[in-house]
Amino acid sequence: MAKQKRPQILVTGAAGALAQQVIQRLRDHCDLVAVDFREQVYLGDDIPSYRIDFTKRVFEDLFRRYQFDGVIHLGRIQSSQLTRMRRYNANVLGTQKLLDLSHKYGIQRVVVLSTYHVYGAVAYNPALIDESAPLKAAGLSSDLVDSVELENLANIYLWRYPDLNITILRPCNIVGPGVRNSIGTLLASERAPVLAGFSPMMQFIHIDDMADAIVLAYKKPVRGVFNVAPDDWVAYQQALKLCGCTRIPIPSVPPVVPRLLLKALRLKSFPSYLIAFFKYPVIIDGRAFSREFGFRPQRPLREIFHFYRENKKPV
Repeated sequence: MAKQKRPQILVTGAAGALAQQVIQRLRDHCDLVAVDFREQVYLGDDIPSYRIDFTKRVFEDLFRRYQFDGVIHLGRIQSSQLTRMRRYNANVLGTQKLLDLSHKYGIQRVVVLSTYHVYGAVAYNPALIDESAPLKAAGLSSDLVDSVELENLANIYLWRYPDLNITILRPCNIVGPGVRNSIGTLLASERAPVLAGFSPMMQFIHIDDMADAIVLAYKKPVRGVFNVAPDDWVAYQQALKLCGCTRIPIPSVPPVVPRLLLKALRLKSFPSYLIAFFKYPVIIDGRAFSREFGFRPQRPLREIFHFYRENKKPV
């Protein structure tokens, strides 16, 4: 009896903790190739790893060499990283090149990681935001334009090339060991800023649960866009308290004041383009993903906050 061929999967964003968690879950039954725009990482002798700019011609060589069955695109550069132009090139032009090559080489499964930030934080957001809500972030902050454009691009390919079986995931705040995003840095800090008079509800998903969600999504080729979030939430200031953070009130008006204060205090973990997310709640409805993929987060908020309380980092 012929031995069944193991799926060959390209995983982008390999330098990130989330991609490495996904790789650990897949490596026993898939042949993986890891790439990252920022750095080359060693993931074991069994996993080829590359540092490659997706917009360069050499990127196509990987598709010729490995004959991928699927792509898990976790390589979105966060808004706190790189300059705006380099981030745009990586997130938008790089993703376009990745999807073009996926179509050209007959890839049959693509999972794209987006972010709940694309919805934008405004005072009149609905209490629970589902996948049909408009993506307002681009009109609110130029620093989030590339996140929205990445998603719009993936949506175009989702409908234009149904054979790619594209699934787009919009997770809430991903936190936990190894996560280096803005909210994770805040929860790990001994002192963290808050906007005086504001404490919006927030959702958090543990990196282990998010990695499980990505693997579930990859294994079941359902096309579409899905929020990924638990069905509980907590006020931002309460989250800081439970994580053992000392809260630093920052005046919220006029708008220039918090920006100047944050710059003076050198609080880079509280970037000005995300200030609205610390003022207005953005609670996403993750029920469609839970129903379709049978997803149930295993790490409760108390476990998340206990980790940050026990692992404080001086600012």
